[in-house]
Amino acid sequence: MVRTKDPAVHSLLIDRAAQLLAARKPVTLRSLVAGTGVSTMAVYTYFGGMDGLWTAMRQEGFTRLAARLAEVAPSKDPVRDLAALGAAYLSNAMAGPDLYRVMFDAGFELEDAAAADDTLHCLVRTVERATAAGRFRDGTDPLELATQSWMIGHGLASLVATGPLPPQALAHGVPLLTALFTSAGDDPGRCRRSVEHGWHPDARVRP
Repeated sequence: MVRTKDPAVHSLLIDRAAQLLAARKPVTLRSLVAGTGVSTMAVYTYFGGMDGLWTAMRQEGFTRLAARLAEVAPSKDPVRDLAALGAAYLSNAMAGPDLYRVMFDAGFELEDAAAADDTLHCLVRTVERATAAGRFRDGTDPLELATQSWMIGHGLASLVATGPLPPQALAHGVPLLTALFTSAGDDPGRCRRSVEHGWHPDARVRP
């Protein structure tokens, strides 16, 4: 009889491995399951072995990010939505800082690179909406602006969620994004209001 895999065990082992890596401790079959209540066989059942676990770890980071971004419902204000996506990015990083580190470790492969790329293209599509709405000037490169927005979020996440700065530093996201979006053609005052509306609800609170 084939036993149904428990998603909770899958997530538990991935989080445990990420925690061990962050603590610079060796990740072995025994250290991985120690104190979890599951056997070493679970690593083979869920990942096919340690190599599969490494691949699944990085992919899981992007899977969780995609799910968090999907929670941002599009509004009538696409610039607000861009800021809200940035806030969701930070919220995801702070909820799982250990796994967040693994997401951008090129030493681990991805099971589905296209799915990971789509997290960025979520921002690209929103930039396209903002341009169509007249908030950004015609000719704005959606991928370039989305990438710049992503870089702001990633920099803050690296410094706050996994680095030396306190959560209060997340407030810098508002002037940074406002400056970026204003340079793309948005009205400064309107842009500031949109960014503040989208940024603060999630980005200022550590989950």
